[in-house]
Parts: sequence; structure tokens; C-alpha cells
Amino acid sequence: MRGISVAKILLVEDNEMNRDMLSRRLARKGHEVLIAIDGAQGVAMATGEHPDLVLMDMSLPVLDGWEATRRLKADPATRAIPVIALTAHAMAADREQALAAGCDDYDTKPIELSRLLDKITRLLDGS
Repeated sequence: MRGISVAKILLVEDNEMNRDMLSRRLARKGHEVLIAIDGAQGVAMATGEHPDLVLMDMSLPVLDGWEATRRLKADPATRAIPVIALTAHAMAADREQALAAGCDDYDTKPIELSRLLDKITRLLDGS
């Protein structure tokens, strides 16, 4: 693992405002940020770019985040990449659904950066 200060993070987010805000904030923390705007593009980029971690919006066009995550976790080439689900749905069942799809963690929108960074650090450190 590259360590938290230089992690390559794939942000899969269709909302331009969310994408811009989060990518800028992650870049300021030293991360290399790759961006995909739908689930199909996210799967293709994860396969080709091998990011250290994926931040996956669950409500995506073309291929939703649930299915995109299932595909990443089914592929031996991308199975080990940690995926954090990002969703506006904060119900316990939504968290369970994200974990069942293969997500390694879950965070709600609006994003609280310090909380998300803690989750990213934990997953990249393998703890």
C-alpha cells in the first residue's frame, strides 16, 4: 500500500458539485484523485488504473453503485481494492445493503471530510 498521503483514489460520482468539492478536498490532502461519472466508467477505470481505494456513489447512471461494486468484487483483478459506499440514504438497511454488495465501508452524504478520511486511512492501513 502506498500510504495515506499519496493514495490513488477513484471517485465515482455523477453529481458535478459533489465530485468537484470532494475531489478538491482529497487532492489538498495529498491524494491523487481519478474521477468516473457513472458506474460502468468506474468499473472500467478501477480495472485499468488499479486505484488504492474507490469512493462509490450508490445512485449512479448507466450502472448503479451496487452493481458496479458487485462487479469489482467479483473480478480477481479488482477484488482487493477497498470500496467505500457514498449515499444520501442513512438507514441501517442501506448500510447493510452496501456491505452485502461488497463495500468495505459506508458513509453518508453530505460528506463530513474528517470522518471519511478516518475511514480511508483505516482501510488503506488495513486495520
